[in-house]
Amino acid sequence: MRLSIVATLVILIVSCLGADDRPNILFIYTDDHSYRTVSCYPESYDWVETPNIDALAESGVRFHHATIGTWCMPSRATLLTGHHQYGIESMRMEGAYPGSEYDPEQCRFWPSVFRENGYQTAQIGKWHTGTDTGYGRDWDYQIVWNRPRYPKNSRAYYYDQLIEKNGGEPVMTGGYSTDNYTEWAVDYLRGNEGRDEDKPWYLWVCYGGVHGPFTPADRHLNDYEGVKVEDPADIYPPRAGKPTYSREVEQWVLGPDGEPVLARGKTKGGISANGKKTLSEWVRQVNQAVKSLDEGVGELVEALKESGQYENTLIIFTSDQGFAWGQHGFQVKKAPYDANIRSPMVISMPSKFAKGKVCQHPVGGTDVVPTIFSVAGMELPWEMHGHDLTPLLQDPGAEWEHPVLTVHTGDSYGSNADEVPVGDDSESRAKLLMRGVVPWWVSLVDGETKYIRTLVPGEPEELYDLKNDPDELVNLARNPEYREKVEAMRDATIAELKRTGAGMADGLPEVEALP
Repeated sequence: MRLSIVATLVILIVSCLGADDRPNILFIYTDDHSYRTVSCYPESYDWVETPNIDALAESGVRFHHATIGTWCMPSRATLLTGHHQYGIESMRMEGAYPGSEYDPEQCRFWPSVFRENGYQTAQIGKWHTGTDTGYGRDWDYQIVWNRPRYPKNSRAYYYDQLIEKNGGEPVMTGGYSTDNYTEWAVDYLRGNEGRDEDKPWYLWVCYGGVHGPFTPADRHLNDYEGVKVEDPADIYPPRAGKPTYSREVEQWVLGPDGEPVLARGKTKGGISANGKKTLSEWVRQVNQAVKSLDEGVGELVEALKESGQYENTLIIFTSDQGFAWGQHGFQVKKAPYDANIRSPMVISMPSKFAKGKVCQHPVGGTDVVPTIFSVAGMELPWEMHGHDLTPLLQDPGAEWEHPVLTVHTGDSYGSNADEVPVGDDSESRAKLLMRGVVPWWVSLVDGETKYIRTLVPGEPEELYDLKNDPDELVNLARNPEYREKVEAMRDATIAELKRTGAGMADGLPEVEALP
């Protein structure tokens, strides 16, 4: 009832004022896309080129340390609800992977609130949160690759996708998916199809790149020829001071030519002459695939400028999470280290916010939704876990006292994540590991310090100085001199879990005794 009254008042106010000049919002969202593949980030390889994303950063604020999520589905669920994974009730994996479902009464997505308040909402690209895409409830216009509904087509990240349009029957669609999504989004922005020119709009463009199989567009297959990358310092064990799963992981082995190759021998995207791609070849391929994403960003921004909407549009660019290539021995996301999950993030609206600035404060995925509501001039419809970032968009160096909590609870959501699965039975182990090697964990980044707590009984806590040890090689929690800091970060993490209503907060497994 309250939302209906608010929506009516907004419509009345808009009709009295004339044209609705509230800002448009373009949210560009990539997949498994590490900050290391974006050239405006100093941690990228010096041969990487992403001129359009760099230009976006020059027109806005680049966030140095953004942690949006830990893997595809919970990251997207967070950006549809404003909640951490444990606060998203009824979301669940169900059926053949990546099948999933949710109850829209228990798990409301905020674009429906924008619709009620006079915005047109649109989504184009990958959908990965339930077979119900929300067309007609959350979205006015939608062209999506619905992975949960069509598991047999769920690996078709780059070609031959089943595409649903506005809730209709799926159509097998050729062409390179990144280019398709860009073309459809440009058509919407230019008003060629789908857009109501009398309303402000919110458009979420969800690219499937650069997710595995990390396939570049044909036009980029010869780019970055001959590049070599340095082996990460801890690509091979041992890794002293880390939890068991991280200490022992061995996804890379020394190949016949003296370079690392994947131990499991998978050849996503092709094989090299010696039968397995080397680390350098993999990194080259991933960065080749990023180039079409960068081109897409450029085309979207150009469409805004040519259609006269640029000055009144907030542009957000980020990814669901990053992806490790050899760091800490991984070729996976999900793990709590920056190499695995840290995303690039740029927010730009030069008519309103700072230009060409870098924000050093850590931020998280739960902060994105309150920021969108703030820019749109709307109150939050329910309590959310993050914080409005507009003070940092106005002054990236402003005081900021909010630490960033990140949580990985596998495929458990809402109250299903209230209890940590610590049993030795197969069901508990499967829930804890979610078909992988990374167990549940929680982490807190406060300034330049990161605390990690693996939710397996008896494992060591981790503490890293991100300024002096950005690769997270030395676990300071095993140094007696940092005992007080570890205890303080432990308490702060539990406090943040409690602030955001985590049922697990009072039942975390015991940790290894501090030295």
